[in-house]
Amino acid sequence: MLNNRQTVPPKPPTSLDNAPAVPSLPEVHGTVAVPRGVSFWRKLWAFSGPGFLVAVGYMDPGNWATDIAGGSRFAYRLIFVLMMSNLMAVLLQTLAARFGIVTQRDLAQACREYYSRRTSLALWVLCEIAIAACDLAEVIGSAIALNLLFGLPLIWGVCVTAFDVLAILYLQHRGFRWLEALVAILIGTIGTCYLAEILLVKPDFGAIARGFVPTRELFTNREMLYIAIGMLGATVMPHNLYLHSSIVLTRAIERTRGGLKTAMRYNFIDSFLALNLAFLINAAILVMAAATFFRQGMNAVAEIQDAYRTLSPLLGIPFASVLFAVALLCSGQNSTLTGTLAGQIVMEGFLNIRFAPWLRRLITRMIAIVPAIIAVGFYGASGTAKLLIFSQVILSLQLSFAVFPLVQFTSDPGKMGEFVNPRWLKILSWTVAVIIAGLNVYLLMQTLGSWLT
Repeated sequence: MLNNRQTVPPKPPTSLDNAPAVPSLPEVHGTVAVPRGVSFWRKLWAFSGPGFLVAVGYMDPGNWATDIAGGSRFAYRLIFVLMMSNLMAVLLQTLAARFGIVTQRDLAQACREYYSRRTSLALWVLCEIAIAACDLAEVIGSAIALNLLFGLPLIWGVCVTAFDVLAILYLQHRGFRWLEALVAILIGTIGTCYLAEILLVKPDFGAIARGFVPTRELFTNREMLYIAIGMLGATVMPHNLYLHSSIVLTRAIERTRGGLKTAMRYNFIDSFLALNLAFLINAAILVMAAATFFRQGMNAVAEIQDAYRTLSPLLGIPFASVLFAVALLCSGQNSTLTGTLAGQIVMEGFLNIRFAPWLRRLITRMIAIVPAIIAVGFYGASGTAKLLIFSQVILSLQLSFAVFPLVQFTSDPGKMGEFVNPRWLKILSWTVAVIIAGLNVYLLMQTLGSWLT
């Protein structure tokens, strides 16, 4: 489908100044100043932010569900999957940032310009499905946290998450750096809570080290493979590639060869630091589940609510469960902020339509909240873990439809000019894309086989 090009496609952006008529996220495009002639740390501070907004999606409630399920059932054996998923994420997010910086357009805009209308609309629908699946996890995670901390019914907790639209509008009105600051504070809170949790559970560090070595069981145990694919989907999210290619353009980048190289270098550092922080938090969640639940023989713990209720009794420390719930609330709210932003980028980029800012975000938020309300209404609190893990598997299945265009575009000298992927990076990028697609096909074959037998 991705080869279904227009008969006469529009000319690719071969010039550094060939920007689209309407920039991505026009209300904040180029609003963050980048000082010249300053120290490395001052410049890094100016570019820091987009990587952390993207990293939020790598530590959302969907990650919690897959990490808790993996740790409680298989101890530390899936840390290797987390590490490999993180390395793939660093590569793909770096490509997305490079593409946005060089071409001055986000990935959705590029797909609309390059592919036929039918293909572009199909990619838009697939991306919306991925965003809905991701937001389902984030909204339900926030609702669960509100229920655990304040006793708020799940259905009302889902509705409360709609107010993040107002938060985004207010913070963007104040300046994009305010939104980045809020996200950084919430990430810091999550990290602090889980640092405390790791100190409390006292894990087996030797077993953790062995978890970085791959196991053959991953390909013979269908349940382990299912959770591993869920981890991949929870880590490398398709809409994060669209998001990253857009938000790097909030910086007032100098449109010269040197200015573009500087922007790409500092954005790589930003992404590398943020995504590795996300990896450490994900690993901490899995380690907590393994050291607490697997150690006690509680291999069936998958529901976040069960983890909350049993954590304090198992450790004998009352506030352990509170730390867990506070981190979950921060994770869910952080993710809904960036998920709503990604929804706006995707809708505007693929469809080339413009609404008032509040209406755009309300539409993207409703796309997420309506399925969440339906799911909670049908399944209640008892089926949330299965919903969360299933949503992450859906994300993984949608991933190739964002990865292949990204790798194709960044390997095209007509679009990237002298900043096109070098040969070694093309080989590595296409290899990762094929591995992701292959794992998903393998999972589908295993699942269909189990249904037929």
